[in-house]
Amino acid sequence: MPVQPRLNIVPFVSVDLMMKHVLAIGIERFLVELAAYIEEDFLRWPEFDKTPRIASHSREGVIELMPTADNALYGFKYVNGHPRNTRDGLQTVTAFGVLSSVANGYPLLMSEMTILTALRTAATSALAGKYLAPEGAHCMALIGNGAQSEFQAMAFRAITGIDELRLYDIDPAATEKCARNLTSQGFRITACATAEEAVQGAQVITTATADKQYATILTDNMIGSGVHINAVGGDCPGKTELHKDILTRSEIFVEYPPQTRIEGEIQQLPADYPVTELWEVFAGKRAGRNGQTQITLFDSVGFAIEDFSALRYLRDTVADTGFFEELDLLADPDDPLDLFGMLLRAQKAGSTPAS
Repeated sequence: MPVQPRLNIVPFVSVDLMMKHVLAIGIERFLVELAAYIEEDFLRWPEFDKTPRIASHSREGVIELMPTADNALYGFKYVNGHPRNTRDGLQTVTAFGVLSSVANGYPLLMSEMTILTALRTAATSALAGKYLAPEGAHCMALIGNGAQSEFQAMAFRAITGIDELRLYDIDPAATEKCARNLTSQGFRITACATAEEAVQGAQVITTATADKQYATILTDNMIGSGVHINAVGGDCPGKTELHKDILTRSEIFVEYPPQTRIEGEIQQLPADYPVTELWEVFAGKRAGRNGQTQITLFDSVGFAIEDFSALRYLRDTVADTGFFEELDLLADPDDPLDLFGMLLRAQKAGSTPAS
């Protein structure tokens, strides 16, 4: 049963409670079930209000709001992306989100979404990989071994069967961290000295780098026929990872074209360049992979419906666990028309000091 608000009380899932909730369910089970919610919502794509994320850009990074709604629920996420934060010991991405009732506007759930975004990004990547990766794929190159890398690996194993990883990062400490974490999870791992070495023998290539710049993490000569590229790091204007020539050789799949053309790898291409929307593949309206020699590219930027799905999954699974706090977030006057009177009654009761 979904969590229901009690008058002015809104359930809140903190970082600590989110971690406990994920571990209680199990990381891979959580990713599989979350992917099922995402796929379910993508299959009803036309029912949603959709808009590119609302972004405020600065030299240091970006702060964004990501809203969407169907006829019953409204959800949004606040998220930032500040690649240089790690120099100060800070996360590059932090987030929180809210799920509300369309009927009355009352929040139904409020949650941290730094961990939840990492999980939903990985779940979406692996869900796309289920449709787009070559049959029998077992080896993935992970280029960029930061905060998202382990989640990607866990999701691809749970959903597509990937069990071998080839790791590369310009920071050897990041690769060491990633290898340590994922070796403990049972993966076969090779740490590589270059990106060129990492892609050798991999059927799936995931790029998840953080720098806000036009980068060339993969060049055309590195990409052989039949691979699936999961491009996660290019997710804002002026930030890419792939050489343009790779794009023109690939069948490109995106979440929401009006947003991806601004933020994704395809910002390098003409505005009318043909792409396939992922929801159409899930719904059987468009083909996914077409043969073992085709290069497929998921130009992943993250879209609000994925966050909506994550909040909806969290609402449905947290209800009976106790892994939430109760926030006194909403004003609840005795008379809905007398909000000012509530202040006066609080003053009279001594809970608010007189001026």
